[in-house]
Amino acid sequence: MQDELQLYIPRPEDGWFYVRMMSDPATMAYNAPWFPPDGCIPEPEEEWRRLQQSFIGKEPERFYAFLQRRGDGAFVGDVNYHYNAGQGWHDMGIVVYAPERGKGYGGQGLRLLLDRAFKVDGVSRLHNDFETTRDAAYHIHRAAGFREAGVADGCVQLELTREEYLKG
Repeated sequence: MQDELQLYIPRPEDGWFYVRMMSDPATMAYNAPWFPPDGCIPEPEEEWRRLQQSFIGKEPERFYAFLQRRGDGAFVGDVNYHYNAGQGWHDMGIVVYAPERGKGYGGQGLRLLLDRAFKVDGVSRLHNDFETTRDAAYHIHRAAGFREAGVADGCVQLELTREEYLKG
């Protein structure tokens, strides 16, 4: 199962998947506090165009890829990171499309992102934060080696350095 997914750098014509995910209330429910009522991203087509311009081909400062199932080529989610100059780390994200959840893709996708960030792009530190109620997200990050750096305003702060990842 470890090799079931691969990173896929999307082309402009692949935006239909991004639009589908960002428009799906079940996938985007975690995002509802920032985009009420259902978390869906307004104008996802425009967001796709902006993402293409600001993330694709901008490594190591920014990285974006779809998670693609090897067996049938289906897209099952996405991963990204971008440098946060104010904090001196790269913030990261991972989203698994709701119909594909519960299949272990979150952990696989996170490991693929970590390999890309630390082994290919030479990122020094990754950071993620999310609500303390998101148990599945917390579990996959901890299983991948992230350590808890604190809790603030109901969000857990998780970090992993390149050195920690490579020695683990």
